[in-house]
Amino acid sequence: MITHVKGRLVEKAPTSVIIECNGIGYLINISLHTFSQIPDNENLKLFTHLQIKEDSHTLYGFFTIKEREIFRLLISVNGIGSSIARTMLSSISPDQIIEAISRENVSLIQSVKGIGSKTAQRVIIDLRDKILKVYDLDEGFASVNNTNREEALSALEVLGINKKSSERLVDKIVVETPDISVESIIKETLKNL
Repeated sequence: MITHVKGRLVEKAPTSVIIECNGIGYLINISLHTFSQIPDNENLKLFTHLQIKEDSHTLYGFFTIKEREIFRLLISVNGIGSSIARTMLSSISPDQIIEAISRENVSLIQSVKGIGSKTAQRVIIDLRDKILKVYDLDEGFASVNNTNREEALSALEVLGINKKSSERLVDKIVVETPDISVESIIKETLKNL
């Protein structure tokens, strides 16, 4: 298993990089999250995951070990392949993925292209306990925040706002400020509509 690659950055694109190491150029697939963190200097170290299939050997690179851990957890879920996991890490940050899974936020996971409601629910069911244990999160905290989210969505619906249009805004607000009150969620959502 190749656990990391360290060398000279030869080429950088939003979906891949080429790192030259001892005269060999390694093509490494990356997420947009990793791309945004890669400095423009020549020396680069990426943590990697090597995927071996019958017809290919593919390297995936990550700027942090945490992002690689999330990638590996995601591909362990039935129905999530490496390309969907990479798309997920490109759409939402590793911290947002952890928050979404621990708070059972199906709509945020479902907002990623290629993930339907059943797959999003499967991600939460398969990974929630692992995420809570690995990242030492409090289960009570996750459910309290999920309750605030649901109450805010209900209140917005009573105010005549379409649930689908407000759901993404509410999810974004809850992820950015985890211990926000129901009233503040509603106010922030109304400001951003």
